[in-house]
Amino acid sequence: QVQLVESGGGLVQPGGSLRLSCAASGRIFSIYAMGWYRQAPGKQRELVARITNGGSTNYADSVKGRFTISRENAKNTVYLQMNSLKPEDTAVYYCNAEARLAAAYWGQGTQVTVSS
Repeated sequence: QVQLVESGGGLVQPGGSLRLSCAASGRIFSIYAMGWYRQAPGKQRELVARITNGGSTNYADSVKGRFTISRENAKNTVYLQMNSLKPEDTAVYYCNAEARLAAAYWGQGTQVTVSS
């Protein structure tokens, strides 16, 4: 099994920045990709950014140029640097791990609120 713990959420003003962290533990060698999803009030969960073990990344169109996903494999940690935040970015952000045998794991979520 894999456990994921997110941190770094909070309340920021529009135009501000936050850095989210996700630390993985357990059977981490089974993970081949990790990503960040978010769920805004009244909306379905959506992919924000994803990174594979090989370093390939992809982003939602709405965050391209503003968000950056990165990883530190030696620390079993993935980050999401969020710049130029907008009120539309307000959501609960969830860390996700894709693992062998079609397994998927989720963190508990961290709230990001962008408001003046």
